[in-house]
Amino acid sequence: MSVHSENRKVTTHRLSEMKLRGEKISMLTAYDYSMAQLVDEAGIDVILVGDSASNVMAGNETTLPITLDQMIYHGTSVVKAVQRALVVVDLPFGTYQGNSREALSSAIRIMKETAADAVKLEGGKEVLESVNRILSAGIPIMGHLGLMPQSIHKFGTYTVRAKEEAEAEKLISDAQLLEDAGCFAIVLEKIPAKLGKQVAEKVKIPVIGIGAGGGVDGQVLVIHDLLGITQQFSPRFLRRYHNLAAEIKGAVGNYITDVKSQDFPNEKEQY
Repeated sequence: MSVHSENRKVTTHRLSEMKLRGEKISMLTAYDYSMAQLVDEAGIDVILVGDSASNVMAGNETTLPITLDQMIYHGTSVVKAVQRALVVVDLPFGTYQGNSREALSSAIRIMKETAADAVKLEGGKEVLESVNRILSAGIPIMGHLGLMPQSIHKFGTYTVRAKEEAEAEKLISDAQLLEDAGCFAIVLEKIPAKLGKQVAEKVKIPVIGIGAGGGVDGQVLVIHDLLGITQQFSPRFLRRYHNLAAEIKGAVGNYITDVKSQDFPNEKEQY
């Protein structure tokens, strides 16, 4: 029996078991109760309450503006809906970089106030002090390397990362540092597929890719992109499984027509 077909709660330990047996890990974002309930009931392994909420929920151009309070709000909403999936909440920009004490208090707030299963943060060696301090409190961490959206102003572009040898070597070294520190998994974003496979083979912890090829241990996408709610974002790694934007506009259009023509509500739809 595969892990997917079991109704047991997904834990960090179960993700390790999945990597060992070669079962791929499915992960999606969710930011609210209703969507999280649907995603969980469909059987997803991991739900990420991503700081991508800054883009898809709040309309910001980057992930930088979203606050810890806002992430806790989204995290709390998601956790209430989830029965099976492992729920991971992003530590937003400015809550863990450069100050490990603040990092720990941010992570503690997320765990206490949302009842999530783990936190995620971006970076390797630069944030290792924060990683160690959070882990010392018994809080599970998912790392994030490659394209790191919180560092967009440093990179200046959303293009593929680690194509050059020096950056690729640093990424491998950072992945090993995160594993040695005790992180339970790592997300690799927008890196060459060959490098993604290399990292997944070098570390024992699960490696989840988003634009990191098929050689990693699992995949993650933003739910709004997968469902075709967002239309303006079309990177190569994205497969749209639906065109909900058209369906939603169509449904709303039909509603407007029915209201204007006095077809809605009909006799059976009133008291």
